[in-house]
Amino acid sequence: MEAAPFFKDVADGPEGASAYWLSTSDDVRIRIAVWNGGDRGTVLLFPGRTEYVEKYGRAAEDLRQRGYSCVAIDWRGQGLADRLVPERAVGFVGRFQDYQLDIAALNAALPALNLPGPHYLIAHSMGGCIGLRALMDGMDVRAAAFSAPMWDIQMSTLVRPAARVIGYVSRPLGLGANFAPGTKAISYVAAAPFEGNDLTTDADMFSYMKTQISTYPELSLGGPSLRWLHEALRENAELSRRASPATPAITFLGGEESIVCPTAIEDRMRRWPNGKLVGFPNARHEVIMEETGTRTQFFDQMTAFFEDSPETGAGLRASA
Repeated sequence: MEAAPFFKDVADGPEGASAYWLSTSDDVRIRIAVWNGGDRGTVLLFPGRTEYVEKYGRAAEDLRQRGYSCVAIDWRGQGLADRLVPERAVGFVGRFQDYQLDIAALNAALPALNLPGPHYLIAHSMGGCIGLRALMDGMDVRAAAFSAPMWDIQMSTLVRPAARVIGYVSRPLGLGANFAPGTKAISYVAAAPFEGNDLTTDADMFSYMKTQISTYPELSLGGPSLRWLHEALRENAELSRRASPATPAITFLGGEESIVCPTAIEDRMRRWPNGKLVGFPNARHEVIMEETGTRTQFFDQMTAFFEDSPETGAGLRASA
């Protein structure tokens, strides 16, 4: 574990943050950021597609104010982690389960970080898909929180079959690293105006995200590749057939969600015996990046749920 760069000038998080390089078992270099800010436990923060650890500086401060330390991760292929194909701007992964190797590297590093227990999980969007598999496979956290988890991608019934076919044939044709149709190298945050954006109703938070990637373009990521899309749809389908883990979980969903599939989230939470679904009618995809009132409710309800969850080793079992 070696020191890694961390852009604290745009993170706007607690003082004393540190970042480290980790190596996975398949020799991919990833990055983690650590905010040791509280003794009530440590939150493992799993970001979404295109994201990077600095984006969660303000979330780390919200957690610190409630007594929690935080560790966030740059997944392979994004942030400052190793990009996996020559075109740095394309979102790519060989298999979705490769992200579990990133989690394994994080878990192996945790003892040396000397952070307080117990451990909790916050997982946003793509991180929610990765985190769900991790819980199903036995990752032991006391409780989990999901923000607009990517348990399916919002697509029309006409587009979905075409996306599956295109993704499937892209690999044998050597096109897996090409951008998915309708996407490009520039990131959504860089290209989109605030008005009508799909992420947040809060202008200050949208500006926060724009400033980060304009100041440090190396953090930016564009559209997904055909391979990523194929693997994501396959992973969603596989996980949908599996039982919910016994880990207590609270999931937050905006009423104006337009990126992930609300129906899949609602279905999963109905099948989660220790689960709770909380809706924010006026929020968009990034509830964690919403206006102050919504953010306050998010962190208050989430940490109250954490505190009420018994230490049961819940990540080690599955429920029907």
